[in-house]
Amino acid sequence: MDLSSLDLPFEGPLAQRGIGVIAPFDLALERELWRWIPVEVSLHLARTPYEPVPVSMEMADLVSNVQHVAAATRDVLHVEPEVVAYLCTSGSFVKGVDAERELRKVICDAGAPDAVTTSGALAEALHHLGIGRVSVLTPYDSDLTAKLHEFLAELDVETVSSDHLGLGGGIWRVSYRTIAEHIIAADHPDAEAVFVSCTNLPTFDLIDPLENMLGKPVLTANQLTMWACLDRMGLPIVGPGSWHHGMPDRATTE
Repeated sequence: MDLSSLDLPFEGPLAQRGIGVIAPFDLALERELWRWIPVEVSLHLARTPYEPVPVSMEMADLVSNVQHVAAATRDVLHVEPEVVAYLCTSGSFVKGVDAERELRKVICDAGAPDAVTTSGALAEALHHLGIGRVSVLTPYDSDLTAKLHEFLAELDVETVSSDHLGLGGGIWRVSYRTIAEHIIAADHPDAEAVFVSCTNLPTFDLIDPLENMLGKPVLTANQLTMWACLDRMGLPIVGPGSWHHGMPDRATTE
């Protein structure tokens, strides 16, 4: 077959750059993850084993089991990701700051070239932005939400106000209207930013309208995780949110 007349747009395919993603077994928002990344980046997902428990501190403990995290890391390494992300807010904050660092170490010890967790990405963004007071919205129960407050306190970040939805499952089904109402209710005049927890809570299309309304950054779990991954790859995040524009390059801050 003669291909000389075939009008190819470029010599391709476009070189692929990968992010490995370790997701909890109940993640339902893969589509939202893809909206945050540039076209040359692919996401390679592995899931933690199914656990027959509701969203709770018990589930957060189970999905952050280090043996499972290490195994999931190894499952994605054959496609050569540049960074591996543990995509779970509660699983990365439930045991505190030291345990979040240990999760990243587990991922790197399993062979990943670099590692990110959702709560670690939150810590990085708050540090870079110089934010010390936040409002918080979570879909969790009060006990698990309190663990997020403790994690933030370890970072010397004050939770000035907080709201939670008290859900034990089906978090991805919550409507944008409900989420927006609770974010607005959770906000406080003294908060320098609002953090919306959980990678299974849809937020993508709410960020810009709510930032315009509230006049402050709205940080969300999937946004933060993808930002931290792309930052390590030297790439800008795609998608809404004013705070990540003009953030310092890692090479200039390490």
